[in-house]
Amino acid sequence: MNEVELFNKMKGIGETPQFSIVFGEDSEHSRKIAEHKEWLQRIRHERPSTKMPYKVGIYIRYFNQTKYEDYLLYHKKQFADTVDLCPNWALVDFYIDEGSSTPNMESSPEWSRLLNDCFDKKVDLIITQKVSNVSKRIHEISLCARLLAAQNHPIGIYFISEDIFTLASYYQQDLRDTYFLPSPDWQALFDDENKVRGILHD
Repeated sequence: MNEVELFNKMKGIGETPQFSIVFGEDSEHSRKIAEHKEWLQRIRHERPSTKMPYKVGIYIRYFNQTKYEDYLLYHKKQFADTVDLCPNWALVDFYIDEGSSTPNMESSPEWSRLLNDCFDKKVDLIITQKVSNVSKRIHEISLCARLLAAQNHPIGIYFISEDIFTLASYYQQDLRDTYFLPSPDWQALFDDENKVRGILHD
């Protein structure tokens, strides 16, 4: 199976009945996502390479609002079967937070566990269905993407529905610009990984 077929199959997972509450179609967030997807259509698109040896963590925001029995088990199997199609990828674990509303990171213990596994070098590629699975706050997602990309071995997030890979070459400058930080008084990260890890664990 080639990369195009693989990511089309992955996109099909995102089109199955949903369990997360998304932003309203008229929201500013949705408008920006739509504009960004339109821009992606006009450039050479980048996704995680199936030739790279990735340690994959699957993040799921689960809200049991479907008529299907055992839907979560079925959804996990879809992801596992798709990752299995990539011989160079290894599925580390599923990280599943429950919630009936758009989440904040502080109320997402499994997302926190996933980040810790990334910083402990257990995971180097996060796959999740959509941006709104992670947070309703753009600056939180931006900060996470920057922290993960700043590791000695950069860690990327792939959002299936928006078809966004945070380590794509056209995002590299964004990951370094200060406007990517939540507020002007934030300091840039240290280059020394030990100092960064010390800050994160304090």
